[in-house]
Formats: sequence, structure tokens, C-alpha cells
Amino acid sequence: MLIGEVARRSGVSARMLRHYESLGLVRPSERTGSGYREYSGDDIRRIFHIESLRSLGLPLREIGRALDEPDFTPSALVGDLIRQTRERIAAETELLTRLSRIDAAGPADWEDVLQVVALLQALSSKSADARQRAALSSGGQDAMPVAALVEAVLSETDTNVAGALRWALARSGGAEGPPLLAEALDSPVAAVRERAAQCLAELPGEEAAAALRKALDSSDAVVRARAAVALGSRGAADAVPELVDMIVAGRNDTDAADALSVLAGDPEATERIAAALVDRLADDAPARGRLTQALAGIPGAQATRALVELSTDEDRAVALTATYLLGLRATDQ
Repeated sequence: MLIGEVARRSGVSARMLRHYESLGLVRPSERTGSGYREYSGDDIRRIFHIESLRSLGLPLREIGRALDEPDFTPSALVGDLIRQTRERIAAETELLTRLSRIDAAGPADWEDVLQVVALLQALSSKSADARQRAALSSGGQDAMPVAALVEAVLSETDTNVAGALRWALARSGGAEGPPLLAEALDSPVAAVRERAAQCLAELPGEEAAAALRKALDSSDAVVRARAAVALGSRGAADAVPELVDMIVAGRNDTDAADALSVLAGDPEATERIAAALVDRLADDAPARGRLTQALAGIPGAQATRALVELSTDEDRAVALTATYLLGLRATDQ
């Protein structure tokens, strides 16, 4: 079979067939009287073998060894191909992610593209100072890769850099930020969950608040605490049960009490908060002490009655604290 017919049937161009011949991979078994290459059935089978091995990413030099050396073992070579392919896929995936983030940032011109590229490179720097500068400088950019900022803040271990990243994310106003952080609340890694909750606590808007309400049901106590304090500070009354639990357990109880004081500024919520605190006064003395201090920031008759009862508590520290707080209330009236 002549080279043109072989090329037509095999799908391998005549030029590539000549290249194979120059490398010694396949040689026509015969020549016609006019000197044209003539391929036998064995030659054609070898061509198909070459193409099959090429489809695996095998270099042509290694293909020759595989076909010609009887003692050639493919296991090591296939292992190398697997490793190289994984590295190539990882590199391509990273490139695709970077391109997607540039596209999502909505660059208006090439200057915006270059700014985003520079920011992405700086965020992946090993230098904490470089990452912090990148986060702080991103605040004035029109095109902002929000997904990259979220990924960076969820993995950042340096406190200063993390603060700068949260600031940048809050400044970005990107709608995709809260959903990505809400998804991270379910991460199997505790540190990631806590960073997501802390970041949501610093983001404005109803989407962030909705994610924080979801976090109130988290099995992670730290996540629940961050969400409750943030929601309480925003006036969300559904945070009250968790805030009271925090005071009883002594977990960030000062922040929880402050958040309850903010909520108590709403007259409709005052009695509910006072009742929630009073209901837990049967707990141990340390908890009663913290609950007594929390009642200081709650106005109204119910809180005052609770303090009167606590002023005769068997625990002297609780009684003294309640008495002192009643004195302050009398002075304020």
C-alpha cells in the first residue's frame, strides 16, 4: 500500500509518516519499481501501535523502545506519565481558576486585567507583608476577584493579613462573597469554619446576616458564638438563646452581654431578654454571677426584680454584685 493510501486509511498524514521513518519508528518494507514507499500489513499495524501509544502521551523516543526492546517494561514509564499528566492537569486547573476569577471581576480594560493578575500573584506570595499590602491596596480597585479574596481569607493564618483581607472583602461589595463563606461554614476543618464566621460577621448586608443565622445551628460552638454576637450587634433577636448560653457557659460572655445590651435597646425585646436570663438563674454560682452582670445592661422591671432576688443570694459575690447594680439603677432613675 502506497503512502497516500496509508495516510488516508490511518488518518496519519504523509508528512508524519515520513517523520516516523526519519526517526526509525516505521519503515516501509518495500519499494515499488518507481521507488515509491510501499507499506505491508505489518507496517500498518505498527503505525496503529505508534498512534495508540502517542494517545497516552508517550514520547516518540519511548515509543520506539516500547516497540523494539523485548525486555522493555512499561510500568515505570506509565507511572511517570500519570505523574506528568496530574501535574499538567493541576497547572491547567490553576490557570482556568485564575482566568475565571479575572472574568468574574469584570475588568473594563487591560489595565484592570493587569491589576487583578498582580493582586492574585501577591495573594499567593509566601511573604505575609506582601499579602497584607496586596489586600490593603485592593480596596480601591474597581475590578475585584472576590472568590480569590474569600479563598485567601479562609486559608490565612497571619492575624494582620487576615484582618486586611476581611477589610478588602467588605469593601469589595461582591455578591458572591457571602454564599462562598456560607458554604465554608460546613467545612470539615474547624479553622476554616471559624474564619468564615468571623468574615461574615464583618460583612454588611442581608446575605451575610442570613448566613450568620444559618451558623446559629452549627455544631461548632466557636462558629455559633461569632454568629450570635454579630447578629445581636445588628439587632437580630433570634441570637438571644445562643447569647444566653454563652453567658451561662462562660464563652465570650462579655461580648455576649454587650450584644444583649444592644438588643435590649428595643423595648419589645427587653422583657424577652430579661426572661431568658432569669430562666437560667438556677444554674451554678459562677453562671449566676455572669447572668447577674448581664442583667446590668437590661432595663425594665423584670430585670430589676431579678436583681432584688439576687441581692440575697447565698453566694456572697452574686449578692454583692446584684446589690451594687441595684444601687446604680437607683442613681440613674
